[in-house]
Amino acid sequence: MSFKTLLWMFAVAVAVASPAAMAQKMTPGLWEHKVSMKSQSGRIEAAMQQMQQSLASMPPEQRKMMQDMMAAQGMSLGAMGGTVRVCITKEQAEREQAPQAQEGCTQNAKRNGNVWQISFKCSGPPPSSGEGTVTMQGATAYTGSFNVLTEVEDKPERMQMNNSGKWISADCGNIKPVQ
Repeated sequence: MSFKTLLWMFAVAVAVASPAAMAQKMTPGLWEHKVSMKSQSGRIEAAMQQMQQSLASMPPEQRKMMQDMMAAQGMSLGAMGGTVRVCITKEQAEREQAPQAQEGCTQNAKRNGNVWQISFKCSGPPPSSGEGTVTMQGATAYTGSFNVLTEVEDKPERMQMNNSGKWISADCGNIKPVQ
């Protein structure tokens, strides 16, 4: 599994959880989204470990180039590989409109109090679909859990994806807002 595919999966996790969070008047600024994935075959976990090793062994210049490229796309990847930081503008928070981190995804969300039931479908690559819930904890945090069907190395793969998000700071630093 490629680094790009793993980044795509993180982007999908953020894209799926963010709209429900935005409808709760998310606090603008830097948000940290943590994602953990457990696959049926273990291939996703092995790919995550390989990605983390690759990042750790990169020369500092190459690692900085990767970080700069991601920052220009509105994200930064945490040291453990399972964390993505995203900048939410004041305007996005006021419009209750989440940045869409991934094109080619459609979703349906229904709210009951502070809990959102969400289903989604993404054209990929790889194509993915799933359903789950996002529970808001005020304007500065959420948790979520999703069952996902995707493809790994052109084979169907089921996985459990858990995510959480928390507001970090009003200042996004060098991370540009996702448009």
